Amino acid sequence: MSERYWKLTDEEYEFIKGEVIYIFEKYNIKCIPVSGFEIASKMKIILVAYSSLSKKKLRKAKEVSEDGFFIEKNGREYICYNDINRCYQRQNWTILHEIGHIVLDHTGHSEHEEDEANFFAKYAIAPPVLVHKIGAKSPQDIYEVFDISFEAARYAYDYYCSWRFRFERVKTLTSYEKRLLALYKKCA
Repeated sequence: MSERYWKLTDEEYEFIKGEVIYIFEKYNIKCIPVSGFEIASKMKIILVAYSSLSKKKLRKAKEVSEDGFFIEKNGREYICYNDINRCYQRQNWTILHEIGHIVLDHTGHSEHEEDEANFFAKYAIAPPVLVHKIGAKSPQDIYEVFDISFEAARYAYDYYCSWRFRFERVKTLTSYEKRLLALYKKCA
């Protein structure tokens, strides 16, 4: 992943949010914490853990990425992810990031693709409207409910605070936020 952060346009952020909700609706994702493993399974993406690879393939996989990557081969999509010395939260984030590449139809030819996939994973793992629904008062609440790393919970809480500031001004949800709440209402 690139260390440089490229700011996406408002239109790109909105498009990605809509794609996340579309995937949640299409595959009936309606439980917290959000599981990249579940989404990949429902999308019929084959997950390949680094621990299942031969030494030679493991070496090659780590040359591609220490965390994970996706490939398409013979019409099938695969996400290879590092489960060696990586906590569940990191593995889940990696899988959601790679799903973002697949959903956003990335080809590896744009410098913005990593930023887009990172935002896809960030939004999918703890959508602000769901953070609001649980009544989060701190990063700790997000950490406990969404089963993400504490670092990710801090970022999610900061993002939620920005979202809440906008929501308190306009007092309305976007159409995709309403659809997401309706989906999660079904499992309550």
